[in-house]
Amino acid sequence: MKKKQKSGRFSIYWIYVLVLTGVCLVYLFPVKSGGMQEITWEQFRKDMLRDYDVRGPHYFFQIGSAEVFEHHLEESQADFPDKDKILVDYVNSDKSGWPFLLTWIIPIGLLAFFWLFSARRISSLPGSIGKSAFDFGKSSPEVYERGVNNQVSFKDVAGYEEAKTEVMEIVEFLKHPEYFTKLGAKIPRGVLLVGASGTGKTLMAKAVAGEAGVPFFSLSGSAFMEMFVVVGASRVRDLFNKAKQKAPSILFIDEIDTIGRVRGRGLSMQSNDERESTLNQLLAEMDGFGPNAGVIVLAATNRADILDPVLLRPGRFDRHIYLDLPNYQERLAIFNVHLKFLLLDKMLDIDNMARQTSGFSGADIANVCNEAALIAARRKAVSIEYKDFSDAMDRVVTGLEKKSKLISPAEKNIIAYHEAGHALVSWMLESVDPLQKVSIIPRGKSLGGAWFLPEERQSITRKQFFERLCSALGGRAAEELVFNEVSSGGLDDLERVTKQAYLMVSQLGLNETIGNVSYYDSTGGYENSFQKPYSEATGKLIDEEVRKLVEGAYESTKLIIEKKRSKLKDLAERLLRQEVIYRKEIEQILGKRIVDSDYELANENSSYPVKH
Repeated sequence: MKKKQKSGRFSIYWIYVLVLTGVCLVYLFPVKSGGMQEITWEQFRKDMLRDYDVRGPHYFFQIGSAEVFEHHLEESQADFPDKDKILVDYVNSDKSGWPFLLTWIIPIGLLAFFWLFSARRISSLPGSIGKSAFDFGKSSPEVYERGVNNQVSFKDVAGYEEAKTEVMEIVEFLKHPEYFTKLGAKIPRGVLLVGASGTGKTLMAKAVAGEAGVPFFSLSGSAFMEMFVVVGASRVRDLFNKAKQKAPSILFIDEIDTIGRVRGRGLSMQSNDERESTLNQLLAEMDGFGPNAGVIVLAATNRADILDPVLLRPGRFDRHIYLDLPNYQERLAIFNVHLKFLLLDKMLDIDNMARQTSGFSGADIANVCNEAALIAARRKAVSIEYKDFSDAMDRVVTGLEKKSKLISPAEKNIIAYHEAGHALVSWMLESVDPLQKVSIIPRGKSLGGAWFLPEERQSITRKQFFERLCSALGGRAAEELVFNEVSSGGLDDLERVTKQAYLMVSQLGLNETIGNVSYYDSTGGYENSFQKPYSEATGKLIDEEVRKLVEGAYESTKLIIEKKRSKLKDLAERLLRQEVIYRKEIEQILGKRIVDSDYELANENSSYPVKH
């Protein structure tokens, strides 16, 4: 049986506390040499100047300067006889001995000691920059080695087969460089992984190192930037030196846009100079006069548009691998990777889940799987069912269900008709994604919502854009037709409609009046400019066409709802009773989702007819 450790062990930190407390007490309650008592000049002039006793000293007081003191003393003794006047004798104070040491040397020594002690403690923390306070110029990358702390391989990266094919060439070079060198080929020095957040850029880089079996140095771009000047360039040199010592190796810089932005655009002169010096050192290390054999630089970013062109030229990051959001087949593979560790219900339809998660990244899918397992665990289930995954998707997309949010019956009635309007209009339009579920349960900031099954589309036509506008305006149109007024519940809908309308008119060339002109800038130059890429007259014309487009979609939407007003009421009443209705129940009310051919909607303010 183990003995319990005593909780009152002596710690060396108590010595530091006692010494510091003693110094503070000395300064707060200074020792009076010889037992002298401090008084003021007025006390000395009124009470002691005439009755001065040569025996002493017993008292002392502070003077501003010798000249002022002598002048005041002379004025105070003006009526004194010469024999009673006090003569001033100046004596140099002795700065040796323990008072001087206690006043100056000991505090300075304690400050130096505590500074070194704090620096040592900080350097011992995780993520510290070095072993001592003078290691600001050294880098501290995370190092992964095959078989030690890097077990990641390409089988852990689901989907992205084309991207794996490209990076496999790097793996082959690191494993068998002689195959390339004998033919005179040179492997790319830098590979840039570009993709949205959560698409697996860091995981892909680790898989490259794991497959190649070489050391992998990982560091974020922000780790090079510091409040001290020229630290970034020093850390870049130190990082490359460490990688060269273990060559062949892979050096991975995450979020490289932190140091690789276009030069000359910084608002702060000091931070901009520091970033430029860091970038210049990185360029020199990658393509300088010194040898760089055996070190391949991988970098990741989701803002490739703001990178400096010198980073992307041949000889540096001359190979770009794009990791887009996964398609249906890739999402299915990602689900299979994350679901193999979960206890699933036998009736679970993984194929349907992959179809419902269009626009999800790999990180989002991993989060959905984990949330589904947590939801199933809360209800003490023996396996994870489809409903758990459905609730997990709702939580990831719209947030946590707000069961405690109080909603009045009148407000709930408005929400029900609003969501029923979305459902009705989207069901009647052939280009809108298939509707799966409608809910009036508050989640996150929303009071309800409609869930669709997105289709994989690479391009969108003008008609499809217009019908999406109608679907988004369905809730507001239903409120106006039923209650003769509108509420603030359609804020998100209006924001989405406005953005899509401006996209159609000003960038995609889908407006007849503006014509085949696009004011989109893929380089991001317009973002940093104070002027718009078009004239004031063109800006007014764009605003007018956007307003005309949205109004045309709104009028068409109201016409759809007016024709099916009884169905709208049935949907709203079902929502008020159940709060959530699914596709089969919607189909029972609205019938099969077949586009009617007996009439065509066209508004005189719009050139985009809606058939149904």
